[in-house]
Amino acid sequence: MLANALIFVQPSNVQAAEAVDLKLEAKAAILIEASTGQVLYEMNADEPMPPASMSKMMTEYLVMEAVKSGKIKWDTIVSPSQYAVDVIGSGQLIGPGEKYSVEDLFGAMSIYSANDATVALAETVGDGSEETFIKMMNDTAKKFGFNEKSFFINSTGLSRADLGKYAPSGTEPDTMITARDAATLAYHILNEHPEVLKFSSIPSKKFRPSDKTPMINWNWMLEGNKDNPNFKSYVYQGLDGLKTGHTIEAGYCFTGTAVRNGMRLISVVMNTASEPKRFRETQKLLDYGFNTFEMKSVVPAKSEIDSMKTIAVKKGVKTEVPVVTSDAVDFVVKKGETPEFTVEAAPAAEPKSAPIQTGDVLGSVKVKYNGMEKTVNLVASQDLEKGSWFRLMMRGIKNFFGSIFSGIAGGLKNLF
Repeated sequence: MLANALIFVQPSNVQAAEAVDLKLEAKAAILIEASTGQVLYEMNADEPMPPASMSKMMTEYLVMEAVKSGKIKWDTIVSPSQYAVDVIGSGQLIGPGEKYSVEDLFGAMSIYSANDATVALAETVGDGSEETFIKMMNDTAKKFGFNEKSFFINSTGLSRADLGKYAPSGTEPDTMITARDAATLAYHILNEHPEVLKFSSIPSKKFRPSDKTPMINWNWMLEGNKDNPNFKSYVYQGLDGLKTGHTIEAGYCFTGTAVRNGMRLISVVMNTASEPKRFRETQKLLDYGFNTFEMKSVVPAKSEIDSMKTIAVKKGVKTEVPVVTSDAVDFVVKKGETPEFTVEAAPAAEPKSAPIQTGDVLGSVKVKYNGMEKTVNLVASQDLEKGSWFRLMMRGIKNFFGSIFSGIAGGLKNLF
């Protein structure tokens, strides 16, 4: 999980802004490291395009948020609406009058990109209304800093024409996001809800135990397909997600994620010409990332900073307390590179008063590298009790006379 103190790094600040031609056959693409958000490659990453079913990643995020908050549970039973039953495209798994668990519907959405399951979940989280859910999607997009021209019109990524009588009100065109938006969304999903991989990594699964055939994951690159002769040539070591998408307008899209040697990457390709092509172009992106970069730990978690091993506190049995970093600070660097980092530590603006407990925030550490900056907290590494009134009184007297003698000594020094 990403520490709250670390931020998603914007491309203008990163080393990968250097020109690299991967000869990608896609209209837009981006590659980022998943824990830091560092951008390693980009091409037309800020051009809004229809994402097709990649927009379901926002539905996934909001469903998992609802589970986390307790609004719904994985075993909550859902009765899909007629709209969910009627919606066209991938899925068509559910029937009128049937009931399903949130977990079953989420699996259908994540594995099979099922539009019917997606609408059912959106209506459940949106208190019976996809329109309410769409507002939640767009509010979350703003919170994540999406491009101002990006927006969602439904939970599935289908076009207005595909939705027919169920098309939402309003005059906005079809759903549009950028490659950077898709990567940002995947970044939040993986760092805040890594349980999504439990679903997205499944190559195939029956929706109902009684079904004759299973749902086949549209993601051919899954490592779990390594023994499947149909997909074996596309399988990528360590790849376990995340979401495909396709419409005539969007072309073939894919947000992928893979982990190797402790480093997880997120890739996005948009508007490729064919289903195989979106996976071949993703392989180019991921190969570039894993072959060119590696994680470098600059400041380990729970470590001392040489320039600030202790921080002053008020009213304690001691006047200072030892501190360590709350989290690690990692950067992605080019392999073989000897990076130069700047580490700056500072106490909090207002000294804290005892009692101090282990883990209390007393300061911060700022690490700079190649135009990027990350900050983590400095926290107390041990408890510190409040000093007795007598101890504090004697310390006050000592400090008082110490300041007088220091003043006298300074005055005498100036005389001579």
